[in-house]
Amino acid sequence: MALQVAIQMDHIRTVNIDADSTFVLALEAEARGHALYHYTPDQLAFEDGRVQAQAQALQVRREAGNHFTLGKPETIDLADMDVVLLRQDPPFNMAYITTTHLLDLVHPATLVVNDPAQVRNAPEKIFITQFPELMPPTLISSDRDRIFAFRAKHADIIIKPLYGNGGAGVFHVTPEDENLNALLEMFAGINPEPIIAQAYLADVRAGDKRIILIDGMPAGAINRIPEAGEARANMHAGAKPLKATLTDREREICAAIGPELKARGLIFVGIDVIGGYLTEINVTSPTGLQEINRFDGVKLEAQIWDAIEARV
Repeated sequence: MALQVAIQMDHIRTVNIDADSTFVLALEAEARGHALYHYTPDQLAFEDGRVQAQAQALQVRREAGNHFTLGKPETIDLADMDVVLLRQDPPFNMAYITTTHLLDLVHPATLVVNDPAQVRNAPEKIFITQFPELMPPTLISSDRDRIFAFRAKHADIIIKPLYGNGGAGVFHVTPEDENLNALLEMFAGINPEPIIAQAYLADVRAGDKRIILIDGMPAGAINRIPEAGEARANMHAGAKPLKATLTDREREICAAIGPELKARGLIFVGIDVIGGYLTEINVTSPTGLQEINRFDGVKLEAQIWDAIEARV
């Protein structure tokens, strides 16, 4: 069953072919005979009742420095596509939210993965609040006094932007740290959104586990070990990926959230777990497929495409 597949992503020239999950999703789609089209979010438009994109036919291959070929720009109607992969990276700002509203107009007749309404309604750091029994002590607030009281209660804390990604803007604030006021002023100067604070989990030194769920079921995991002197376990921040298996507690977490993910049409999800606590549910543009594939000898992108094709 050959499908017409449009991929909304950051430009293909920017991807790391040895780490990027969108790249292997494209490779697998091409291997299955699907026709691929590439466009960036700024090329999405609504006019005369149609959702269109200025796109280019895409071919991909695992050749460093020569990993893609793009055809001539053409206007495609997303209603003519079978699948749209929503894969640009955050920040999850109003531009991102606007694309989900536009993609709502073609979904589900054109299957958008992940479901754009549910992506919009499930920001990574807010979605976890639906599972309070699974997450560490957490505060979402703009109120300075409340944030200081949270630190007084929990001593070590982590503060980070509510809609950031890749470890950017994440700070470990100890009880004696005098920079908290300055950090809050900095965050407020960048945007008016609340920040998220969480009790610091010392277990992060042993790793922040990324678990991939496909159609609500756990499919694999890697453990990300932060560099010495670094509180962030994001691979963008230099964390080292290691082979990992799921603990009983992590399987409980997956069993608790999996049915909700499936019900929301969130086919490809990456969750973060530290010391048995769920810290994020990543639904916008999850990563980790290639690392898990290498460690476990699997091909998770094939499982994702199996799930997509079953829905189409």
